[in-house]
Amino acid sequence: MHINSVFRRRPLGFLLTALALGAALATLVSLRAASAMALILVDADSGKVIRADNATYPWYPASTTKLMTLYMTLSAIRDQRITPDTLFTVSANANGQSPTKMGFPAGTQVTVDNAIKMMMVKSANDMAVVLAEGVGGSVETFAAQMTETAHRLGMTESNFVNPNGLPDDGQIVSARDLAILARALIREFPQYNSYWHVPAIKYGRRVVRNYNPLLGRYAGADGMKTGFICSSGFNLVATATRDNRQLIAVVLGAPTSASRAQKAAELLESGFARNPLAWLLPAFGNVNALTPIEAAPPDLKDDMCGPRRKRHALEAAAMSDSADPDAGEGSDGASADTNSQKPNLLSALRAPPKNLLSEPGPVTPVVVYTGPTRTAEQIAALAALPEAAEPSKKKGKHKGAATAEAKPIEGKPEAKKEIKKDGAKAKPAQHKPPSGKTTDRTTTAQ
Repeated sequence: MHINSVFRRRPLGFLLTALALGAALATLVSLRAASAMALILVDADSGKVIRADNATYPWYPASTTKLMTLYMTLSAIRDQRITPDTLFTVSANANGQSPTKMGFPAGTQVTVDNAIKMMMVKSANDMAVVLAEGVGGSVETFAAQMTETAHRLGMTESNFVNPNGLPDDGQIVSARDLAILARALIREFPQYNSYWHVPAIKYGRRVVRNYNPLLGRYAGADGMKTGFICSSGFNLVATATRDNRQLIAVVLGAPTSASRAQKAAELLESGFARNPLAWLLPAFGNVNALTPIEAAPPDLKDDMCGPRRKRHALEAAAMSDSADPDAGEGSDGASADTNSQKPNLLSALRAPPKNLLSEPGPVTPVVVYTGPTRTAEQIAALAALPEAAEPSKKKGKHKGAATAEAKPIEGKPEAKKEIKKDGAKAKPAQHKPPSGKTTDRTTTAQ
């Protein structure tokens, strides 16, 4: 048969072959470059994977770890070992955690309910330790329980050594595993779903907005958690619901906080849209069925916080008491994805990106406090307190710039030395990874 006849009669076959080749090339490119992002989009109800790029590549979770801490805490509530009103005490270990944190002095008591809200909204590293020690007895025991529970859920690539995501070689997840965890939270604890979409908290006169930039800015957004350390890049687990359909998007390794938000919004939007060419895209099956990759997590420290950055991401985040500690260069707008994979035939089938996020609007913060559970009247009185004035933001060099915890919350000042310049040594983790070493990747997990 003449080759021209084959091309005339079987154009679809050659198109599908080209698509398969494009997918293979895209995979090779993605696995070759550790700087490529890891992405996954999953239907929360069925577990069907709608899109996956590097989804089973091991990654440092940063503060998305706190979703696992939340799952463990809610499990303890479900098992009636604790209640939301149970009081936990801030230990010296919790007080000594690196920012971002609430900064309560050792001995301060806080309810489980308030600790969860502070952990999820402010990404408070000290509150994660308070919950870990209260539920598990110690950080080491709790971390071992986190890993065991993660494997039971099907998060086979995950290993935890701390409850907050501060840098440690042994703290590992994947985009697939985080999607499994998000789905477990949604399915097992629907009565507690408010914990992962509280818009803001108010402590005294201070108001801190949720660091998840999709909440209130992307239609239907209802969760869950951001994360950043230099070695992981900017991470985000995001959920949204439209027309009784909920989707889970995970973005790991974005170059800025703005690009991770935009990428997550694009993933969600593509899942909600009815793409007439969707049948041409590869079928991935169920999220639990994706095959893990045997590899070391990529270390993006040089890309994220090295000298090539115009401004250190963490220094930029420390410019004000209300600044987003996940904020990076260009975080005020939806910047282009400067760290994405090269265009391929499959990406050409997707709609071109557009800014899907509206401008931030006013929010009604949820009151948090220390001490025992208060009455509705007492909480209303706290809510009526006038908010503190927004501190001025100075651009350029800012010597001794304070973190979000530089201003004392309970009258105890935080030392300015807690801001770590690039290259400073991180505090040792509570539990050594299997390899016996801890890598300096910054002291901040948000």
